[in-house]
Amino acid sequence: MKLTFPYPLSGLIAGLSLLATTVASAQLTYPATKKIDHVDDYFGTKVNDPYRWLENDTSREVRDWEHTEQNFTEDYLSKIPFRAAVKQRLKDVANYDRYTSGFKIGDYVFFTKSDGVQNQSVYYVQKGMSGHPYVFIDPNKLSADGTVSIVLDGASPDKKYLSYHINKNGSDWSTTYIMDIAANKKLPDSIQWMRGEGVAWAKGGFYYVRYPEPEKGKELTAIALNAKVYFHKLGDSQDNDKFIYAYPADPKMGIDVTVTEDEKFMFIYRSPGSNGYDVLGKRLDVSNSTIKMLFKGYDYQYGIIDNIGDELFVNTNDGAGNFKVIKVNYNNTAKANWRDVIPEQKEKLDAATIVGGKIIVSYLKDASTKVYQYNTNGKLEHEIKLPTIGTATGFGGYRADHIVFYDFTSFTYPACIFSYDINTGISSVFKRSEFKKIDLSAYETEQVFYTGKDGTKIPMFLTHKKGIKLDGTHPTLLYAYGGFDVNITPSFGSSIYVLLQNNGIYAIANIRGGGEYGEAWHKAGQLAKKQNVFDDFIAAGDYLVNKHYTNRGKLAIMGGSNGGLLIGAVITQRPDLCKVAFPEVGVMDMLRFQKFTSGVFWTSEYGSSDNASDFPFLYKYSPLHNIKAGVQYPATLVMTADHDDRVVPMHSFKFGATLQAAQAGPNPVLIRISINQGHGASGSSLSKTIDAAADTYAFMFYNMGITPVF
Repeated sequence: MKLTFPYPLSGLIAGLSLLATTVASAQLTYPATKKIDHVDDYFGTKVNDPYRWLENDTSREVRDWEHTEQNFTEDYLSKIPFRAAVKQRLKDVANYDRYTSGFKIGDYVFFTKSDGVQNQSVYYVQKGMSGHPYVFIDPNKLSADGTVSIVLDGASPDKKYLSYHINKNGSDWSTTYIMDIAANKKLPDSIQWMRGEGVAWAKGGFYYVRYPEPEKGKELTAIALNAKVYFHKLGDSQDNDKFIYAYPADPKMGIDVTVTEDEKFMFIYRSPGSNGYDVLGKRLDVSNSTIKMLFKGYDYQYGIIDNIGDELFVNTNDGAGNFKVIKVNYNNTAKANWRDVIPEQKEKLDAATIVGGKIIVSYLKDASTKVYQYNTNGKLEHEIKLPTIGTATGFGGYRADHIVFYDFTSFTYPACIFSYDINTGISSVFKRSEFKKIDLSAYETEQVFYTGKDGTKIPMFLTHKKGIKLDGTHPTLLYAYGGFDVNITPSFGSSIYVLLQNNGIYAIANIRGGGEYGEAWHKAGQLAKKQNVFDDFIAAGDYLVNKHYTNRGKLAIMGGSNGGLLIGAVITQRPDLCKVAFPEVGVMDMLRFQKFTSGVFWTSEYGSSDNASDFPFLYKYSPLHNIKAGVQYPATLVMTADHDDRVVPMHSFKFGATLQAAQAGPNPVLIRISINQGHGASGSSLSKTIDAAADTYAFMFYNMGITPVF
């Protein structure tokens, strides 16, 4: 279905089509980036690092370089005749009321709503299911450019107070505040130098994890070390908070803390990375109790769901690669005492909660959600029916609740909040996003399974117009992530319809390294097996071409963060795979990622160049170190942000500068730097998100020689 654009465009199309192809093929002269003589010795291997100086992102020299590159990028993008039209269309399709994140605290129901033009979604609250909603917190009032984001964390045991944290300009650093729910009033308490972990409420206050204040000027680059647990008494200054726990034996250890609903136990999770964690416990109902080890070892995960008395319900993959729910007594958690409540199934158990006296578990069936209700003895009561293949999240609540909320979404199903009655098993729409810009019934999602290089079957979602012909002509955007046990499941995004309306295809490949099929799927894509991730993605691109969905001149590839590493590796290994590439906020320097901010926590996923056994495979695929001069790489828009303190901008800076110097042929290599923005969508305002999406689609269409029509 084609919709009329706000101003006449059809009369320009014929004239612009040739222009798009001609300008996109012009040879570019890139800004000069100086090189320095810097060589590192890794176990006898000498590695040049001529752009090491770009790591110092606060220096005047680097800031001047950023400004020059950004001007160069803007000059190129400004010449795309339909860039403004794409941006306007993105604004148009994004302008609808959307609802997410429903949950209940006592008599109050919370949810987020955006009216379509707000930079950040607003938190609303209402009393009871039929109460009148009113604004609880509006993050749009906290900054002029909409780059302050808010996350609600949790409520006090008496359900009187609610904690929330804010992030500024997309930084991972956060500050926590407290709201009186009934009075809708902010308390004076504030907790600084957290990194978004949330808080764990207990009598009179809450436990939380913070880091030492970083050195001035290095807030966005310093390694996050020495996490500590404190207790904050409500009404006190943070300076008076009581120290509870730290692990000085390994300053790099990540730490989290939780408390059970009955305030009987506090749990501390201690993890060096993405594979697993220790769990320590402390009785809060016994004075002067000590912190003791409950589950030891970093190879497995042990998520404590809830307790009934001294019995703990735990979601674990220890002895169950697809996870299972066990029950064990707090006083003796040895494996011999475990009792299976919900045994391991064929599908991955992705999430589990105990609410209203029932266990609600979510499974992944070929990367989409299935939800079931069990009793606490492990008896299956029924499946919770979902509208279609998609993603359901939520189901959190209290022991006394019988109504819980969950969000559901899919590629052609805008986000919807459902209420679910535990007693009757009936779901009802609570708040539905009102997307009416496009006739969604004209589009469909199919799931295909293609064969990887080593014979592994890999699922891929393809969303497009119904009835498309497989004639190899469709502009296609292929996305994947492939790491850290992260699942990429169906979700609605209005921006993809800019592509779909132009006979395009949006493809998501569920490659190894993620968690879609349990821990074996994850581990098949980490450490020395990381090459499987790249091979799986390359096979997806080849499949789309070989099955005539598209051709190489109409294929674009995209990934962010770990997925940015994926795109960087793929274009250095198979530069012929596609026409356009979008590595976003990617980990590009695999020899130095661990030297900055959160990178220290990724060594269990990637390995570390500090280890002689890891260096060879890291060096072999590191995107930065595998760019070769004289190769024609795809048209590439390297995307990063000035406040990204998770994957620091130096990765994109060094990769982009190296790729520009090496590029042969006319395909452009540009570096796009978002200002006052963090890691990907983190803290991004709607306006900045639309700006980035507009540049993405304009760059993609332009370099494919396509003039989009809306």
